[in-house]
Amino acid sequence: MRFFVLCLIGMLGGSVAKAEVRDTVRMKLDPPRLLTPKMIVLTDSIPGAFIEKLDVLYEKWYISKQGGEDNEVLYDTGEDAVTMPDSVYLARLDSLNSAIRLSYNEIVRNYIELYTVRRKSQSGAMIGLSEYYFPIFEEILAREGLPLELKYLPVIESALNPRAFSRAGACGLWQFMYGTGKMYKLEINSFVDERRDPVKSSEAAVTYLKDLYQIYEDWILVIVAYNCGPGNVNKAIRRSGGKKNYWDIYYLLPKETRGYVPAFIGAMYLFNYYDKHNIAVVENELPTMCDTIMISDALHFEQVTNLLDISVEQLRDLNPQYQADIVPAGFGKSYPLRMPYNYVTEFIDRQDTIFAYNRLAYFNDSDRTADPRVRFKKHAHVAPSNRAKLVYTVKNGDVIGGIAMKFDVRLNDLKYWNGMTRNLIRVGQKLVVYVPKNKVDYYKSKMGTAYAGSASNNEVQVEPLNEGEYFYYTIKKGENLWSIAKKFEGVTNRDIMKWNGLSEKAVRKLKPGQKLKIKI
Repeated sequence: MRFFVLCLIGMLGGSVAKAEVRDTVRMKLDPPRLLTPKMIVLTDSIPGAFIEKLDVLYEKWYISKQGGEDNEVLYDTGEDAVTMPDSVYLARLDSLNSAIRLSYNEIVRNYIELYTVRRKSQSGAMIGLSEYYFPIFEEILAREGLPLELKYLPVIESALNPRAFSRAGACGLWQFMYGTGKMYKLEINSFVDERRDPVKSSEAAVTYLKDLYQIYEDWILVIVAYNCGPGNVNKAIRRSGGKKNYWDIYYLLPKETRGYVPAFIGAMYLFNYYDKHNIAVVENELPTMCDTIMISDALHFEQVTNLLDISVEQLRDLNPQYQADIVPAGFGKSYPLRMPYNYVTEFIDRQDTIFAYNRLAYFNDSDRTADPRVRFKKHAHVAPSNRAKLVYTVKNGDVIGGIAMKFDVRLNDLKYWNGMTRNLIRVGQKLVVYVPKNKVDYYKSKMGTAYAGSASNNEVQVEPLNEGEYFYYTIKKGENLWSIAKKFEGVTNRDIMKWNGLSEKAVRKLKPGQKLKIKI
């Protein structure tokens, strides 16, 4: 069942086992051969999109690192270019003694000459970078028993740019899509994208290649399927009547995939014979000797670079998987940090200082265990805009709700301004109240009046209203005197009590449907 599902979505699981050994033997017994036009008509040129990708990756990655400002270096004149007869190209491919069948034809020649003639600058840069990346690929491929020639796949996938990002969303040296990366257990989030991790992505890619080999038992078809997915390869095989030779299904594959194998062969030729074509190797800035330190707490690159003599850019190049210059370690999870070998000992000796350096600026942990009650009291004094501050002294018989009604403010606001979480108040307590600036005198006049529970004010003096000076308001469900008063400008709950002759006890018994006089 697992085999069937993975075939459908193009992400398969399994191992190479004996089939790989059998295929390797077969390849050596059946050497590469020249496919002549009589066998198949091949007139396809290199897709412009492939050349454009090569140029864009080179410009964004290599030229930018050298401080380049124009594209002149992209396009080689070919004045010192060295081309060879077909027989020489074919003989050189044969002499590689590859475990992967290397065919030769006009299309393959086009890609060889793309790398060795038309894009020599890009080729020189990629060869320089291979000194850093190829040992990583080779170690994993050898450990898993796969042909070492597969190390050339990232050359045509990403031009050895770990930050390569395609229009389709593929990312990293091996150009993993998001779904494929997640399926092969690569971590992808706001801080980490292991598709850009040279080691983790290579391990995932090798597992994927092993899974594909379990289906096809042919490394050429595996290479094709890696690019366009097993679904497209299976369709091409079916439409060809079951043929499983790459060149037999060439024109049945997606157009953008047809040149993938020729490009692979061309890259393989380049890296083995670049010296025969006067290609100057561009020395890369990545250190050949590196080591990895496991980081168990959050760390910003600048905490390292400000204390050690290493640049942020170098840390980024060695650790392209960290997207925000942050190693998001902690809470029991550790992450690797790759550094030049000569800095590892110094980092270990000074790690306590490095982690503590300017920590609050990079990692403010104050909210991690925040107590809302502490924050509530800390910020309760903040004054609302366009309001004046009054201080009311609690009197005998006052209740917090009555004081809120007295100043026409919400109970929650009054409690917030005074850092209160409960409704308890005591006589003599000072309460801060914020009132509209244009009504300060009005509310000051109420400051000395006991209210809302005082025994001397259980009864109110009725203000007689003449007919025509008021209208009736019907109380709705959920309303109280204070909320009703807020609906009328300049009206307080105390006014409504006077107009209707209501005592405190009567106010508490008001019900929906009752009518209240409101002065016009």
